[in-house]
Amino acid sequence: MKYTPASTETTAGKKPRPKAGKVVGRKTVPPGEIRIIGGLYKRTKLPVPSKPGLRPTPDRVRETLFNWLGQDLTGWRCIDVFAGTGALGFEAASRGAADVVLCEQDPALVVQLKAVQARLKADMCRIERGDGLSVLKRTAPASLQLVLLDPPFESTAFESTLQAAAKAIGPTGVVYLEAPKPWSDEDLLPLGLKVHRSGKAGAVHFHLLAGLHAPVA
Repeated sequence: MKYTPASTETTAGKKPRPKAGKVVGRKTVPPGEIRIIGGLYKRTKLPVPSKPGLRPTPDRVRETLFNWLGQDLTGWRCIDVFAGTGALGFEAASRGAADVVLCEQDPALVVQLKAVQARLKADMCRIERGDGLSVLKRTAPASLQLVLLDPPFESTAFESTLQAAAKAIGPTGVVYLEAPKPWSDEDLLPLGLKVHRSGKAGAVHFHLLAGLHAPVA
């Protein structure tokens, strides 16, 4: 979560230690581990190493997202473009997705993702080391049901990534986006997307997006 906790003093004159998952200045204080919250791999622990900018999607937000998606992703083809801990991608696999690509550039996180995949025997998951946007651009048009986008908040690639995502989803496909600001239909129209649902948790704005001509109620 990208926010700074209030700076309060204890009676002893010392500042309290930051709680897990918050950001102090520019340094992320990770929770140490998170858990998959639903499906086949429910309660599986995913380690969260101490890395600047690493923001695992909170439990409450993941629960909302998969409620929006209807929980059952049987047969879906998905890509987690900025995988990090893999929380979003493994949640999709846990709910029956047939193919999940998890993209990550950080070598240590790639090793961790492969270890989790092996532990879960999640053969439907493929770990790609490298630039997730490049992988997304190489994806066949209209071939995916779900694109998961949780880029670093300082990223300058939001528009290009959303544009690539719009091309990758099929007629009934959707794009999940986390961002430091809300994205409106006006922002998304030139990129080929529209807002289906949205919410906010702390400083994180999360959205479920659809193609402009998608039959989404």
